[in-house]
Amino acid sequence: MLPDPTPRLRFRQMTAGDLSEIATLQIGGSRGPSGWIEWTQRNYDEHGFGLWVIETHTGDFVGDCGLTMQEVEGEWFVEAGWHVRSDLQRQGYASEAAAAVRAAAAAAHIEHLVAIIRPANIASQQVAMNIGLALEREVHKNGGPALVFGADLAI
Repeated sequence: MLPDPTPRLRFRQMTAGDLSEIATLQIGGSRGPSGWIEWTQRNYDEHGFGLWVIETHTGDFVGDCGLTMQEVEGEWFVEAGWHVRSDLQRQGYASEAAAAVRAAAAAAHIEHLVAIIRPANIASQQVAMNIGLALEREVHKNGGPALVFGADLAI
């Protein structure tokens, strides 16, 4: 399952050859860029989805965006996540990619989609709202507070 291309972006599976580009993203956590790629590839195998590389139609790396399984207070959810190169932020790429990912999730009959975002990350909160996710609750996740945005996707 890959999201459909958008007017400016296309999606493809992440590979080990993407290491130098993934290293430019602010992905956080303890995985590091190579662990990020390995985790993403396991997600493809285990769930049929993961984070996909987003690039322009001419092949320029923009970031990653896709779906992962995330635990929130003992329950598992499908999460939409995105990371855009810092020099390309604030140009609408994250919202454009995330909207395509949301549509792919709905087409795959995922019933509820979430985005887990740190309270200080106002830009990502705006992306979540741009794709129709609403603030559902605040939780403690991965050592700090996090906001859970979500929406039912049932058609």
